[in-house]
Amino acid sequence: MVALKRAATGGRPYMNPFYKNTMSKPEPIIEFIDVHKSFNDNKVLDGIDLAIYRGETITIMGGSGIGKSVLLKLLLGLIRPDKGRILFEGKDIAVMNEGELIGIRTKIGMLFQGAALFDSLSVYENVAYALREHLHLREEEIRERVREKLGLVGLEDVEDKKPSELSGGMKKRVGLARAIAIEPEVILYDEPTTGLDPTNSRRINSLIKELQRVLKVTSIVVTHDIKSAYEVSDRIALIYEGRIKKAGAVKDFKSAEDEVVASFLNGTMESV
Repeated sequence: MVALKRAATGGRPYMNPFYKNTMSKPEPIIEFIDVHKSFNDNKVLDGIDLAIYRGETITIMGGSGIGKSVLLKLLLGLIRPDKGRILFEGKDIAVMNEGELIGIRTKIGMLFQGAALFDSLSVYENVAYALREHLHLREEEIRERVREKLGLVGLEDVEDKKPSELSGGMKKRVGLARAIAIEPEVILYDEPTTGLDPTNSRRINSLIKELQRVLKVTSIVVTHDIKSAYEVSDRIALIYEGRIKKAGAVKDFKSAEDEVVASFLNGTMESV
């Protein structure tokens, strides 16, 4: 039996190929329900509806300034929606106090666009930072966890280096090791391949897929890189005019006949 869910737009049943072998309908780990967000007079999100399922990699795409990164900030509780609900494991982030949000954030790791490493700290201390902030671990446990996560991203020998001694790709991988150090249920990737050469972009994409497989995490990728989205995603969601225009499998996007979707993929969205 194939699991079905309601489409993000139009209410049509949507067959999620990522779950084609499951025997029951999966429950979403995250749901955006009629989410609105404006900044002054600029309406960014105008009724976003999107369900994200445990263990999948979903990539959120769209033109510049359309609210991709805003969704990540809303999920982390860094900003609040003007209207709507944001559910994490059934609990509404939009109404949580700061103490409750801290509990949610310990379940979410994030790779920032520029890696966001502390320049004054070594690689080891950067990866250990979140462990010391959020978990009560002995120093021996922290050391073991840091080395394990650096090993997962292929950086076993850089513990004592400072970020200034690393290449752009290595910084991204250190940022990823820090994101997974707390062993989150969800990893957020904000433009993970921006500024990287093709070799390092491929390496980051491979890590996204490998960490999903090894750690069984749910991954949410925000990117403008269509090639990367095709490579790492189980599903893609396109934001257009503040709403989800289409959410579906990679093959559906590649063969899309919808004018807006096709124009985005062809790099001509402005003419629509």
